[in-house]
Amino acid sequence: MYPTMLLVGAMASALVAGIFYAFSSFIMPAFGRLPEDDGKSAMNAINVAVYTPSFMILFMGTALLCAILGISSLFSFGDPAGKSVFAASLLYLVGCFGVTVLFNVPLNRRLAAANEGRDVSWPKYLREWTRWNTVRTIGAGLAAMLLILALVLGYGMEQPIA
Repeated sequence: MYPTMLLVGAMASALVAGIFYAFSSFIMPAFGRLPEDDGKSAMNAINVAVYTPSFMILFMGTALLCAILGISSLFSFGDPAGKSVFAASLLYLVGCFGVTVLFNVPLNRRLAAANEGRDVSWPKYLREWTRWNTVRTIGAGLAAMLLILALVLGYGMEQPIA
């Protein structure tokens, strides 16, 4: 069971990292080149459209899987692979999921509220949102790498993969 969970966790974390990477590397810079009102409208449209089953299952499901893996890794914390799983889980849960909840979502809510007459500095929003998005990109990417490392080390298997 563990190898399958590790593989699914690694793939899901990598997919999330890829989605976030796209935003930091070219989507947000492209929005920054648009007229301000158009950029804000495009970002607000994405912030509504993101709540689809396909993305939410991937994003939230990976958080749930990492929580399960992280707890189970405590039973083999003396093993390097167990430490790798624990670190991966922590990186995804704090560096990706936590950053989303604590920083990116509140920024998105402030941007949406700007449509109701509240002023939001678009350049500042772009800078802050992209900075936190890059943090969660790195968190999810490193989580994927550490879950792959745990697979290579043979976590949850009788013999390491070599």
